[in-house]
Amino acid sequence: MVKFLLFCILLVICWPLALAALFLYPIIWLILLPFRLVGIAVTGAFAIVTAIFLLPARVLRAV
Repeated sequence: MVKFLLFCILLVICWPLALAALFLYPIIWLILLPFRLVGIAVTGAFAIVTAIFLLPARVLRAV
């Protein structure tokens, strides 16, 4: 809702910039999508490495 209100304010103040933002947002989102996917993959890899390193401590703690 806040984004919509900010867009409406921008539309009143400077409508060409608001229309440019409206058309460029999906293009920028598509350009940034691979970086998000890489970030998700790297986070998962770090989680696996952390789990592997902490496994002996969990096993000893359970015993």
